[in-house]
Amino acid sequence: MTPETLARHELAGLDVTVTDASNPDLVGIGGRVRDETMRTLLVAASDGVKQVPKAGTTFRFALDECEARRDSDDGSGKRPRAVIVEGDRLLARPARRSETHRGSLWQ
Repeated sequence: MTPETLARHELAGLDVTVTDASNPDLVGIGGRVRDETMRTLLVAASDGVKQVPKAGTTFRFALDECEARRDSDDGSGKRPRAVIVEGDRLLARPARRSETHRGSLWQ
């Protein structure tokens, strides 16, 4: 999975943080994506599972891929890559997103 193909992949299991939203109460919600529907992400936060709408929300996903960094927090020289995604790009059933994305050989 790369930053360019993130929107075509399954999001469950990725770490996510809401960075901007039309509802200011959603900003700052973070945790692991537990599940997703056509219009929402279910995020397992420290204080329970939150249902976050995709529309009008900007998400920051942390990919498992790491890039070499001297200033990493864990001393390994690597830090998870952060990818910013507009929630409107994710508005579709998860199984259908890969079929409707332009540039795919499998459209």
